[in-house]
Amino acid sequence: MDKEISIDNQRLHYTDSGNGTSAIILMHGWGCDHTTLASIEKIALSCGYRVINVDFPGFGQSAEPSSVWGVEEYTGLIEELIKTLGVERPSLLGHSFGGRVGILYSSRNPVDKLILVDAAGIKPKRSIKYYWKVYSFKTVKRLMYLFMGKDKAERRLDARRAKAGSSDYASASPMMRRILSKVVNEDLSDRLPMIKAPTLLIWGENDTATPISDARKMEKLIPDAGLVAFAACGHYSFLDNPMQFAAVLRSYLSDNAATTEAKNQ
Repeated sequence: MDKEISIDNQRLHYTDSGNGTSAIILMHGWGCDHTTLASIEKIALSCGYRVINVDFPGFGQSAEPSSVWGVEEYTGLIEELIKTLGVERPSLLGHSFGGRVGILYSSRNPVDKLILVDAAGIKPKRSIKYYWKVYSFKTVKRLMYLFMGKDKAERRLDARRAKAGSSDYASASPMMRRILSKVVNEDLSDRLPMIKAPTLLIWGENDTATPISDARKMEKLIPDAGLVAFAACGHYSFLDNPMQFAAVLRSYLSDNAATTEAKNQ
């Protein structure tokens, strides 16, 4: 069922389906929306879960943030949503950018289980060439601000960023480009040891956006984590190998549902 809520003047769209005693929050990746995780929603519903599938602000039917958000602001919004809905100790599943929110949320809140699918959160190693490019751009930016004024300079810079950046960056609005620039540089490695929940990592071995080395680092740093890697799959492992993904997730969630039912008896 499609729903909408306003939290701190931020309009958030989500779907709320199923009536299980256990709830799972689904969080999509950058450039996507809740429909991207439709196949995962069906799996969770078949395992008896209540499924809350969100459109992050700036995606799908949720309004853009009015300021430059980071992972902290996105996570804070999910925290308030969960409190407002009266959900206690949810399970979380985050794909790509949604994994960032899952990591931060789970590092400071009780979570039943955490599932990270081709998740972001590890800051990539950068070459000297990369830093030279970044600092050169910052120098040009300061000069443009000085001689052209901020507003005109930002319009020129946005056009330049769009040409030089990724497809995600090029297709984003000016506000979402600034948010993307901020969140991709946030390293959550220090949060991983704080996660107390059992954690399942599901990855594509050929993922180039969030490489398998990120998954291995997460598995090492999260106290109770296990990794399942799919051969010949990329950043959307749940779409590249839907049958195997469904089998793994259904087994994991069914075990969780059985444990919850036993606790309630």
